[in-house]
Amino acid sequence: MADKPHMNLAMIGHVDHGKSTLVGRLLFEAGVIDPHVIDEYRKQAEAKGKGSFEFAWVMDSVKEERERGLTIDVAHQRFDTKNYYFTIVDCPGHRDFVKNMITGASQADAAILVVAAPDGIMPQTKEHAILSWTLGITQMIVAINKMDAVNFDKAKYEERKDEVTKMLKTLGFKVDQVLFLPVSAFKGDNVKERGENLSWFDGPALLEAFDGLKSPEKPVDLPLRIPVQDVYTITGSGTVPVGRVETGKMNKGDKIIFNPSGAVGEVKSMEMHHEEVIEAVPGDNIGWNVRGISKSDIRRGDVCGPVDQPPTIADEFTAQVIVLQHPSAITVGYTPVFHCHTAQVACTIMEIKKKLDPATGGVKEENPDFIKSGDAAIVQIKPTRPLVIEKYKELPQLGRFAIRDMGTTIAAGMVIDIKKK
Repeated sequence: MADKPHMNLAMIGHVDHGKSTLVGRLLFEAGVIDPHVIDEYRKQAEAKGKGSFEFAWVMDSVKEERERGLTIDVAHQRFDTKNYYFTIVDCPGHRDFVKNMITGASQADAAILVVAAPDGIMPQTKEHAILSWTLGITQMIVAINKMDAVNFDKAKYEERKDEVTKMLKTLGFKVDQVLFLPVSAFKGDNVKERGENLSWFDGPALLEAFDGLKSPEKPVDLPLRIPVQDVYTITGSGTVPVGRVETGKMNKGDKIIFNPSGAVGEVKSMEMHHEEVIEAVPGDNIGWNVRGISKSDIRRGDVCGPVDQPPTIADEFTAQVIVLQHPSAITVGYTPVFHCHTAQVACTIMEIKKKLDPATGGVKEENPDFIKSGDAAIVQIKPTRPLVIEKYKELPQLGRFAIRDMGTTIAAGMVIDIKKK
């Protein structure tokens, strides 16, 4: 069981397109949820006059469930297919989704874009697709859902498939690598088996399609980068930073530097899950013991790298951002908090260079006065204190950020260029 590769799947799409029902149905068909639990939901749903919603309830009533002592925390529910074991990263509020995705709390390896057959593309369909692209999710399966609501009509499926294909193409997805399939989460058609209603479809069912996804490659050939999550002083060991290896690898004896502080030391030992390891690779959550550095030299948000390829400290950087929501407008001088890897640093927008068409990426306006919700733009940014950030093209893992203010994620972006300190 444990030797199967693990993948995180993000469920994305417009709010009423049946994501929750589909996740509930998937977990049920994959044998993760007991049929009697679903029956229990069905009874409750019927009692409340919502007979058709038992699968959605698996996801949507997590809050109520806890109150009733029925706990299925589906947000991190594991299910297995032949080749992988999966965790579903459900994205209830898309603001949380953005924040979690960018800070790597739930870096998804693939996305299931759910589009309802009766409605087609809606604002969030597009927004989630743009976000996935910005966040580096290039593997996508498009589930055209609610086929039961259009009488399993093949022409309707083809029409939706064409319009979503066009949209994804304009965003930069390689559409020949995107898999489309019709499903009815409510009835169960083509989730595990095709069924009579979709006999005209010759592709895989959704659970089979998951086995065709590619396991994410570990970027071991890039320079070592480990954003620091915490730092401990352990008696007899000295200074022990903790973090997840994003790129490259680290070995005992390596000479390393922490930026922006500039503290230099040597790796004495490393451990993962309380066992010593001799080499750490991407995805490993490790604690490493450093000779020559005191606890006060480093802090959360610093990034560890090799002395000869040190993490980049930005004096200013140019980025492409997409504004997800902002109550008014963003102008030059605005200084919200940027969340990048484990760092949280207030940064000032120095210049809005271009406003882009989010659909085509083409330039809409040079040097606009402001940008607002839904706009994409190229901006010049200056951190208020030293920040390690990398170019997205070179080290994507450290080239993404979320911009937060007033308790919400207002924008997401990626770094195009850096003026070093």
